[in-house]
Amino acid sequence: MTRAPVPPFDEATARQKVQAAEDAWNTREPARVAAAYTPDSVWRNRSEFVTGRAEIEEFLTRKWEREREYALRKDLWAFAGNRIAVRFQYEWRDARGQWWRSYGNENWEFDDEGYMRRREASINDVAIAESERRIFGPRPESERGQGIPLR
Repeated sequence: MTRAPVPPFDEATARQKVQAAEDAWNTREPARVAAAYTPDSVWRNRSEFVTGRAEIEEFLTRKWEREREYALRKDLWAFAGNRIAVRFQYEWRDARGQWWRSYGNENWEFDDEGYMRRREASINDVAIAESERRIFGPRPESERGQGIPLR
């Protein structure tokens, strides 16, 4: 079974893959997100290393319990063959009510069927005031294809 689009990616299919990932992550459904990865997928997320769908699901469950009201934007940075690089930003609130904007970069590698087999993410968090928020839920259709600002 394939998970379209499949490599090798061109700009249009790379953008489709990035938007599909953003849409899935914004559901905050760990099982749905984990289904996009190979059964033996390997991750580096900040300083944590994760292997396989079951660990991905566990990781995402913990993440979204801690990162409340999570809302994400991804932006295609580069692509070649079976690899895609993205930059992203997401906002979330912690248990104390402090809002955060997390900035990061991801490198993705896909198998021939279009499942991600490797994900490496570097992420930095910046505390923001609630009034500084600009990411509210999933991206509206009218904003699809737009980049994300540096700040």
